Amino acid sequence: MNRIGIIGYGSMGKMLLTKISESGKVENDGLFISNRTISKIEEAPGRYTVYSSNAELARASDIIFICTRPRDILSVLQEISDVVREDTLIISLNGSITFDSLEKVKVLKYAKVIPSVTAEINRSQTLVTYNRLADDQDKETLKTLLTCIGNVIELPENEMGMGSELVSCMPGFIASMFDVICKSAKPHTSIPEEQIISMVLNTLCSTGELMLQKDMSFEDVVSRVATKGGITEVGSRVIYDGFPDTADEMFEKTLAKRRETASIG
Repeated sequence: MNRIGIIGYGSMGKMLLTKISESGKVENDGLFISNRTISKIEEAPGRYTVYSSNAELARASDIIFICTRPRDILSVLQEISDVVREDTLIISLNGSITFDSLEKVKVLKYAKVIPSVTAEINRSQTLVTYNRLADDQDKETLKTLLTCIGNVIELPENEMGMGSELVSCMPGFIASMFDVICKSAKPHTSIPEEQIISMVLNTLCSTGELMLQKDMSFEDVVSRVATKGGITEVGSRVIYDGFPDTADEMFEKTLAKRRETASIG
Protein backbone atom coordinates (compact mmCIF):
# COMPACT_ATOMS: atom_id res chain seq x y z
CA MET A 1 0.00 0.00 0.00
CA ASN A 2 1.32 3.41 -0.94
CA ARG A 3 1.50 5.87 1.92
CA ILE A 4 0.13 9.24 0.83
CA GLY A 5 1.32 12.50 2.37
CA ILE A 6 -0.47 15.80 1.79
CA ILE A 7 1.28 19.04 2.70
CA GLY A 8 -1.15 21.93 3.07
CA TYR A 9 -4.74 21.77 4.29
CA GLY A 10 -6.35 24.46 2.19
CA SER A 11 -9.30 23.75 -0.09
CA MET A 12 -7.30 21.52 -2.44
CA GLY A 13 -5.46 19.58 0.25
CA LYS A 14 -8.66 18.98 2.17
CA MET A 15 -10.48 17.86 -0.98
CA LEU A 16 -7.74 15.35 -1.91
CA LEU A 17 -7.52 13.97 1.61
CA THR A 18 -11.29 13.50 1.80
CA LYS A 19 -11.71 12.00 -1.68
CA ILE A 20 -8.78 9.58 -1.37
CA SER A 21 -10.09 8.45 2.00
CA GLU A 22 -13.65 8.00 0.71
CA SER A 23 -12.43 6.03 -2.31
CA GLY A 24 -10.97 3.27 -0.16
CA LYS A 25 -7.87 3.19 -2.38
CA VAL A 26 -5.72 3.97 0.65
CA GLU A 27 -6.49 3.09 4.26
CA ASN A 28 -6.75 6.04 6.61
CA ASP A 29 -3.64 4.91 8.50
CA GLY A 30 -1.74 5.37 5.23
CA LEU A 31 -2.91 8.97 4.81
CA PHE A 32 -0.72 11.69 6.31
CA ILE A 33 -1.36 15.42 6.59
CA SER A 34 0.72 18.40 7.69
CA ASN A 35 -0.15 22.07 7.73
CA ARG A 36 1.55 25.23 8.87
CA THR A 37 -1.28 25.78 11.36
CA ILE A 38 -2.00 22.41 12.94
CA SER A 39 -5.18 23.64 14.64
CA LYS A 40 -6.85 24.00 11.23
CA ILE A 41 -6.85 20.24 10.77
CA GLU A 42 -9.81 19.93 13.10
CA GLU A 43 -11.31 16.69 11.83
CA ALA A 44 -8.03 14.89 11.14
CA PRO A 45 -7.07 13.50 14.59
CA GLY A 46 -8.34 9.95 14.89
CA ARG A 47 -8.86 9.61 11.15
CA TYR A 48 -5.50 10.41 9.58
CA THR A 49 -1.93 10.75 10.81
CA VAL A 50 -1.12 14.39 11.52
CA TYR A 51 2.51 15.42 11.40
CA SER A 52 3.79 18.56 13.06
CA SER A 53 6.47 19.08 10.42
CA ASN A 54 6.64 18.63 6.66
CA ALA A 55 9.95 16.78 7.00
CA GLU A 56 8.43 14.13 9.28
CA LEU A 57 5.59 13.62 6.80
CA ALA A 58 8.01 13.36 3.88
CA ARG A 59 10.12 10.75 5.65
CA ALA A 60 7.05 8.50 6.05
CA SER A 61 5.44 8.96 2.61
CA ASP A 62 5.72 7.18 -0.74
CA ILE A 63 3.75 9.86 -2.60
CA ILE A 64 3.65 13.51 -1.50
CA PHE A 65 1.16 16.12 -2.70
CA ILE A 66 2.35 19.69 -2.12
CA CYS A 67 -0.88 21.70 -1.86
CA THR A 68 0.51 25.06 -0.79
CA ARG A 69 0.42 28.50 -2.38
CA PRO A 70 2.69 28.75 -5.46
CA ARG A 71 5.18 31.01 -3.70
CA ASP A 72 5.63 28.42 -0.91
CA ILE A 73 6.23 25.33 -3.07
CA LEU A 74 9.99 25.68 -3.44
CA SER A 75 10.52 26.47 0.25
CA VAL A 76 8.50 23.38 1.21
CA LEU A 77 10.59 21.30 -1.18
CA GLN A 78 13.77 22.67 0.38
CA GLU A 79 12.42 21.77 3.80
CA ILE A 80 11.85 18.11 2.89
CA SER A 81 14.71 17.56 0.41
CA ASP A 82 17.15 16.11 2.96
CA VAL A 83 14.78 13.39 4.16
CA VAL A 84 12.71 12.43 1.13
CA ARG A 85 13.66 9.12 -0.51
CA GLU A 86 14.73 8.96 -4.15
CA ASP A 87 11.85 6.63 -5.04
CA THR A 88 9.22 9.00 -3.58
CA LEU A 89 6.98 10.73 -6.11
CA ILE A 90 6.64 14.46 -5.39
CA ILE A 91 3.51 16.09 -6.79
CA SER A 92 3.03 19.82 -7.19
CA LEU A 93 -0.51 21.14 -7.54
CA ASN A 94 0.80 24.18 -9.38
CA GLY A 95 1.19 23.71 -13.12
CA SER A 96 3.22 26.84 -13.77
CA ILE A 97 6.39 26.19 -11.75
CA THR A 98 8.59 24.14 -14.06
CA PHE A 99 10.27 20.82 -13.43
CA ASP A 100 13.60 22.60 -14.04
CA SER A 101 12.83 24.90 -11.10
CA LEU A 102 11.87 21.98 -8.87
CA GLU A 103 14.96 20.01 -9.84
CA LYS A 104 17.20 22.93 -8.89
CA VAL A 105 16.20 22.19 -5.30
CA LYS A 106 16.66 18.42 -5.68
CA VAL A 107 16.51 15.99 -8.58
CA LEU A 108 13.65 13.61 -7.78
CA LYS A 109 10.61 12.01 -9.38
CA TYR A 110 8.12 14.82 -9.97
CA ALA A 111 4.59 15.15 -11.28
CA LYS A 112 2.31 18.14 -11.62
CA VAL A 113 -1.41 17.63 -11.08
CA ILE A 114 -4.16 20.13 -11.89
CA PRO A 115 -7.63 19.10 -10.70
CA SER A 116 -10.85 21.01 -11.33
CA VAL A 117 -13.36 22.20 -8.75
CA THR A 118 -15.67 19.57 -10.29
CA ALA A 119 -13.64 17.02 -8.33
CA GLU A 120 -16.11 17.81 -5.54
CA ILE A 121 -18.66 15.69 -7.44
CA ASN A 122 -16.06 13.23 -8.82
CA ARG A 123 -16.23 14.79 -12.30
CA SER A 124 -12.81 16.46 -12.53
CA GLN A 125 -10.87 16.46 -15.79
CA THR A 126 -7.56 16.17 -13.93
CA LEU A 127 -4.38 17.09 -15.78
CA VAL A 128 -1.09 15.40 -15.01
CA THR A 129 2.45 15.63 -16.36
CA TYR A 130 5.69 13.95 -15.27
CA ASN A 131 9.39 14.65 -15.34
CA ARG A 132 11.83 12.25 -16.97
CA LEU A 133 12.49 10.27 -13.77
CA ALA A 134 8.91 9.16 -13.19
CA ASP A 135 8.45 5.64 -14.57
CA ASP A 136 5.43 3.74 -15.89
CA GLN A 137 4.63 2.33 -12.45
CA ASP A 138 4.57 5.83 -10.96
CA LYS A 139 2.20 6.95 -13.71
CA GLU A 140 -0.13 3.98 -13.30
CA THR A 141 -0.19 4.36 -9.51
CA LEU A 142 -1.01 8.06 -9.66
CA LYS A 143 -3.63 7.62 -12.37
CA THR A 144 -5.35 4.91 -10.34
CA LEU A 145 -5.30 7.15 -7.28
CA LEU A 146 -6.67 10.20 -9.10
CA THR A 147 -9.58 8.39 -10.73
CA CYS A 148 -11.36 8.84 -7.40
CA ILE A 149 -12.03 12.47 -8.47
CA GLY A 150 -12.76 11.92 -12.18
CA ASN A 151 -10.91 11.45 -15.47
CA VAL A 152 -7.13 11.74 -15.73
CA ILE A 153 -5.54 13.42 -18.76
CA GLU A 154 -1.76 13.25 -19.29
CA LEU A 155 -0.21 16.19 -21.15
CA PRO A 156 3.35 17.27 -21.92
CA GLU A 157 4.63 19.90 -19.52
CA ASN A 158 4.53 22.68 -22.12
CA GLU A 159 0.77 22.18 -22.62
CA MET A 160 -0.20 22.30 -18.96
CA GLY A 161 -0.83 26.06 -19.12
CA MET A 162 -3.52 26.00 -21.79
CA GLY A 163 -4.76 22.68 -20.46
CA SER A 164 -5.34 24.34 -17.10
CA GLU A 165 -7.30 27.13 -18.73
CA LEU A 166 -9.53 24.54 -20.41
CA VAL A 167 -10.33 22.40 -17.37
CA SER A 168 -9.22 24.00 -14.09
CA CYS A 169 -10.06 27.64 -14.83
CA MET A 170 -12.95 26.83 -17.16
CA PRO A 171 -15.63 26.39 -14.44
CA GLY A 172 -14.91 29.96 -13.38
CA PHE A 173 -14.97 31.17 -16.99
CA ILE A 174 -18.24 29.35 -17.68
CA ALA A 175 -19.82 30.68 -14.47
CA SER A 176 -18.75 34.22 -15.41
CA MET A 177 -20.20 33.95 -18.93
CA PHE A 178 -23.56 32.60 -17.81
CA ASP A 179 -23.73 35.05 -14.92
CA VAL A 180 -23.55 37.79 -17.55
CA ILE A 181 -26.23 36.08 -19.67
CA CYS A 182 -28.62 35.69 -16.73
CA LYS A 183 -28.12 39.30 -15.64
CA SER A 184 -28.68 40.50 -19.21
CA ALA A 185 -31.90 38.49 -19.42
CA LYS A 186 -33.35 39.88 -16.20
CA PRO A 187 -34.40 43.36 -17.47
CA HIS A 188 -36.32 41.75 -20.34
CA THR A 189 -38.57 39.45 -18.29
CA SER A 190 -40.67 39.17 -15.15
CA ILE A 191 -39.39 35.62 -14.54
CA PRO A 192 -37.73 35.59 -11.07
CA GLU A 193 -33.93 35.68 -11.07
CA GLU A 194 -33.65 32.33 -9.28
CA GLN A 195 -35.80 30.69 -11.94
CA ILE A 196 -33.78 32.27 -14.75
CA ILE A 197 -30.60 30.85 -13.26
CA SER A 198 -32.16 27.40 -12.74
CA MET A 199 -33.48 27.30 -16.32
CA VAL A 200 -30.11 28.29 -17.78
CA LEU A 201 -28.08 25.93 -15.58
CA ASN A 202 -30.25 22.92 -16.31
CA THR A 203 -30.20 23.69 -20.04
CA LEU A 204 -26.41 24.12 -19.90
CA CYS A 205 -25.91 20.76 -18.16
CA SER A 206 -28.30 18.87 -20.43
CA THR A 207 -26.74 20.41 -23.55
CA GLY A 208 -23.32 19.19 -22.45
CA GLU A 209 -24.66 15.70 -21.76
CA LEU A 210 -26.42 15.65 -25.13
CA MET A 211 -23.22 16.58 -26.92
CA LEU A 212 -21.17 13.97 -25.09
CA GLN A 213 -23.72 11.16 -25.47
CA LYS A 214 -24.48 11.88 -29.14
CA ASP A 215 -20.90 12.91 -30.05
CA MET A 216 -22.14 16.28 -31.30
CA SER A 217 -19.96 19.30 -32.04
CA PHE A 218 -20.83 22.85 -31.03
CA GLU A 219 -21.69 23.55 -34.66
CA ASP A 220 -24.00 20.51 -34.67
CA VAL A 221 -26.00 21.92 -31.79
CA VAL A 222 -26.23 25.37 -33.36
CA SER A 223 -27.41 23.99 -36.70
CA ARG A 224 -29.88 21.68 -34.92
CA VAL A 225 -31.52 24.58 -33.05
CA ALA A 226 -30.99 27.57 -35.37
CA THR A 227 -33.33 27.53 -38.35
CA LYS A 228 -32.27 29.81 -41.19
CA GLY A 229 -33.50 33.34 -40.57
CA GLY A 230 -34.86 32.34 -37.18
CA ILE A 231 -34.43 33.70 -33.66
CA THR A 232 -31.61 31.37 -32.59
CA GLU A 233 -29.62 32.18 -35.72
CA VAL A 234 -29.84 35.90 -34.95
CA GLY A 235 -28.66 35.38 -31.37
CA SER A 236 -25.89 32.95 -32.32
CA ARG A 237 -24.57 35.39 -34.92
CA VAL A 238 -24.26 38.09 -32.26
CA ILE A 239 -22.15 35.72 -30.13
CA TYR A 240 -19.96 34.54 -33.03
CA ASP A 241 -19.40 38.14 -34.15
CA GLY A 242 -18.70 39.69 -30.75
CA PHE A 243 -17.32 37.04 -28.43
CA PRO A 244 -14.08 35.95 -30.20
CA ASP A 245 -12.30 39.18 -29.22
CA THR A 246 -13.30 38.67 -25.59
CA ALA A 247 -12.14 35.04 -25.63
CA ASP A 248 -8.81 35.99 -27.22
CA GLU A 249 -8.22 38.70 -24.61
CA MET A 250 -9.14 36.29 -21.81
CA PHE A 251 -6.57 33.70 -22.89
CA GLU A 252 -3.89 36.31 -23.55
CA LYS A 253 -4.28 37.71 -20.03
CA THR A 254 -4.58 34.39 -18.22
CA LEU A 255 -1.56 32.90 -19.99
CA ALA A 256 0.45 36.06 -19.25
CA LYS A 257 -0.49 35.70 -15.58
CA ARG A 258 0.55 32.06 -15.71
CA ARG A 259 3.98 33.02 -17.07
CA GLU A 260 4.29 35.53 -14.23
CA THR A 261 3.50 32.77 -11.73
CA ALA A 262 6.13 30.53 -13.32
CA SER A 263 8.78 33.22 -12.75
CA ILE A 264 8.44 32.61 -9.00
CA GLY A 265 10.53 29.52 -9.59
